[in-house]
Amino acid sequence: MELRRRDYHVERPLLNQEQLEELGHWGSATGTRQWRTWFQCSRARARALLLQHLPILAWLPQYPVRDWLLGDLLSGLSVAIMQLPQGLAYALLAGLPPVFGLYSSFYPVFIYFLFGTSRHISVGTFAVMSVMVGSVTESLAPDEAFLEALNSTVNKEARDNERVRLASTLSVLVGLFQVGLGLVHFGFVVTYLSEPLVRGYTTAAAVQVFVSQLKYVFGLQLSSFSGPLSLIYTVLEVCWKLPQSVVGAVVTAFVTGVVLVVVKLLNDKLRRHLPLPLPGELLTLIGATGISYSAGLKHRFGVDVVGPIPAGLVPPVAPSPQLFAKLVGNAFAIAVVGFAIAISLGKIFALRHGYRVDSNQELVALGLSNLIGGIFQCFPVSCSMSRSLVQESTGGNTQVAGATASLFILIIIIKVGELFQELPKAVLAAIIIVNLKGMLMQLADIRALWKANRVDLLIWLVTFVATILLNLDLGLAVAIAFSLLLVVVRTQLPHYSILGQVPDTDIYRDVAEYSEAREVPGVKVFRSSATMYFANAELYSDALKQRCGVDVDHLISQKKKLLKKQELKLKQRQKELRKQAAASKGTPASIDVNASDGNIKSNTVEGFKAEQVSTENELQKIAAGGQEDAKAAAVCTLRALGLPQPDFHSLVLDLSTLSYVDTVCLKSLKNIFRDFREIEVEVYMAACHTPVVTQLEAGHFFDASITKQHLFASVHDAVVFALQHLPSNQVSPVLVTKL
Repeated sequence: MELRRRDYHVERPLLNQEQLEELGHWGSATGTRQWRTWFQCSRARARALLLQHLPILAWLPQYPVRDWLLGDLLSGLSVAIMQLPQGLAYALLAGLPPVFGLYSSFYPVFIYFLFGTSRHISVGTFAVMSVMVGSVTESLAPDEAFLEALNSTVNKEARDNERVRLASTLSVLVGLFQVGLGLVHFGFVVTYLSEPLVRGYTTAAAVQVFVSQLKYVFGLQLSSFSGPLSLIYTVLEVCWKLPQSVVGAVVTAFVTGVVLVVVKLLNDKLRRHLPLPLPGELLTLIGATGISYSAGLKHRFGVDVVGPIPAGLVPPVAPSPQLFAKLVGNAFAIAVVGFAIAISLGKIFALRHGYRVDSNQELVALGLSNLIGGIFQCFPVSCSMSRSLVQESTGGNTQVAGATASLFILIIIIKVGELFQELPKAVLAAIIIVNLKGMLMQLADIRALWKANRVDLLIWLVTFVATILLNLDLGLAVAIAFSLLLVVVRTQLPHYSILGQVPDTDIYRDVAEYSEAREVPGVKVFRSSATMYFANAELYSDALKQRCGVDVDHLISQKKKLLKKQELKLKQRQKELRKQAAASKGTPASIDVNASDGNIKSNTVEGFKAEQVSTENELQKIAAGGQEDAKAAAVCTLRALGLPQPDFHSLVLDLSTLSYVDTVCLKSLKNIFRDFREIEVEVYMAACHTPVVTQLEAGHFFDASITKQHLFASVHDAVVFALQHLPSNQVSPVLVTKL
């Protein structure tokens, strides 16, 4: 849009803070004590709380059946078709029997249907969450801990039971964290996970997922590694054992991967012509199970299969509190990551479709899903990007689609699940790897961030490398710590600038960036791009003195030395005068011996009187001279002392970037006033926001020497005032603006 030249003219008085408050009738805003409403009890309050924490009661009575029901049913069927193979595969990724992936695709989804506020996200198993759970189960229940003494084989039943106990207890603990944080309105914690951090973390998690599936692709038996560098050790062991690969597993995984990729490409090309996407994963699952059963892949080619899948649901089991201490760190990390993924996707869909997602209620809903799911032996879940996109694109409008998908999964658990016991694990591994495409494509962020913002690129790379090397839990902690540290460092390295006036305007810009901006003669205008607080207050003062081109500290030191010399000279002169006065006071009077007695008396008296008068006069002169010298010393200027004078008489601090002030900031500002006044430069402040002014008043910043008359509504007000009130040693004012 082209901006045509338009002049506007504003005529107003020059305003300092006192005049602005009087003109605008300023008064402190009355604080709203929201906590008082928490303890109010009424029918309206109870209804509002019920609708807030149980959103289904708000939207289900208004559900447009004719418009949305068919779309939600078709969408739920499509999501269930995807969720079946992904549930089986992601349970394998979590180190659990595949059937527990089906349980985790049913209970949490139905709970979220009741408590969630997003209409489009698909809650259930997710690769990143599963690999985080897998790192916990494999580290606390490794294969080596379940070796049988006779033949040194792994007791898989005992191992799986222990891992299920760990995963379900972990899910309960994750749910407790999420519900607790949601109830205390701690949903904002996700804001500390920036987009580069989340994308770098999920990309590293995708690499972890990829490496964890190599043992199923090649049919290898690997040792369980945990802790820092476990990924590197796993890759090295895979490379070392490659000659032991099972050819049948490699061929099965390769063929499955090719089929899935081809089906996904067909779905992309035929998207406009197909009412529903081709269920490539389900078709592959059914086909692979049939081929495995008929060809005997397990017995003839040594391909590892899923094994028995029990039909029906399992009864609820109480979590093991004795495991909480071992799981608390991982549980908190999983809770934060799961919520970050869910809320980021939820907000994307909410913006796209014009509704609002309550982050705190989302935290509660996700927490209840994990809490109740953990009691029914599920592992922690979040939402899946691929399933959420399918749920939206196939006509899903509400979580009725999610409830429909969970009911389809329930039917599969009760009746159909046991048919997949001959399914090769290599097929599930191929499904997982193909679904990692979206997250692995995030490696392209490196190139984009290199061009857009290299600080964000640094966060992305540190997060990625830390997660790869230190594993998922420590990697997340390092990433958050580095991101917050970088925020602090960036506030300590802001851009400091001297501002100049753009000709014929009241706009002031950095003279180093705007060639036409000119410094106002006799006035320095200084601005920092960041707020001033305890961590950068000293840097602010140093940068101010450096940019002004005056060695303020050296000048003050020289002035104090010269004044001290003058004071010593004055004291020395006073001592000498006092000695002379004392000496003249003690001198004897001369007497004429030939004179008569009367004359002697009269001469002696007159001589003493005259001497007394002269002594008093001399002492008065000493006192007067001392007072004059003291006054001269007090009003000594830099020029009188022979010191160089600054080439400006006024300093204006543009404080428009200040968002708050602390005690260190207050002291630094007072020191700036004191130091520059010592070198005969008057200091003014400009463009303070009202909350900052309130904090200045609360901190007793304003006093007899620094009043609100030193604070102006804008930089231009301060500059004009400085030019109109030149110090006495300045000869001619300079007019600088014409509007």
